[in-house]
Amino acid sequence: MSEQSAAPQHIIVSSPKSMGISLILTFLFGPLGMLYSTILGGIIMMVVTFVVGLITLGFGVLITWPICMIWGAIAVSSSNKQLMAQVAR
Repeated sequence: MSEQSAAPQHIIVSSPKSMGISLILTFLFGPLGMLYSTILGGIIMMVVTFVVGLITLGFGVLITWPICMIWGAIAVSSSNKQLMAQVAR
């Protein structure tokens, strides 16, 4: 009798990210709220928001805050698409 060794199966459980939560967090906390949807994007926007805020005496935040919201929404959508693609395999 020959025994066939089966490769161990790994199960990763991950839930999709919420678009609503992402938008609320980025609306309230800006780049800090982006850490929910994209860590690298949140760090980048923290630096950009800080620099732009210093240069424009805070008025540049009116531009960077909506960019954070858009970037966060795109990141959540992309993350959820990747998760669904992995499930389909």
